[in-house]
Amino acid sequence: MFHDLFHFTAQDLDVAVRLIMATFLGGIIGLERERHGKDAGFRTYSLVCVGSALIMVVSTEIYEIYKTTADVDPSRIAAQVVSGIGFLGAGAIIRFPQGVRGLTTAAGIFAAAGIGLACGIAQYKPAIMTTLLTLIILIVFSRINRWMEQKDIRKPEREI
Repeated sequence: MFHDLFHFTAQDLDVAVRLIMATFLGGIIGLERERHGKDAGFRTYSLVCVGSALIMVVSTEIYEIYKTTADVDPSRIAAQVVSGIGFLGAGAIIRFPQGVRGLTTAAGIFAAAGIGLACGIAQYKPAIMTTLLTLIILIVFSRINRWMEQKDIRKPEREI
């Protein structure tokens, strides 16, 4: 059994690619947040994404191991990631008399978890598309938001 730990199969390499892809995609989003001085940045987003990917990999492995002997649904474990990330995101949200801060961070962490889950089942195209869309939302939409505030199109809102 200990010998198997150092023997890498094609499946092990596939899992490694899934985890590395999740780390990379989460890190890209985290770099954008880090660039803007947010508390949840490069490391946080990378960890959320790779942790979610690992949970998805383990979920599918549990299914493969027990599918003939038990009623196993890998999506149930993945669904718990959503609950756990909700808890983590709630910790990022802070209410001040001036407004609420951290909503964008919480939503970004939620998106990173989804990207990680997608990488965990080798759904790279949706993971990459979601990473790109998340970056568009964080970068482009932020600029649109600032422009709207300058033009007084809507009431000013602090970064959330």
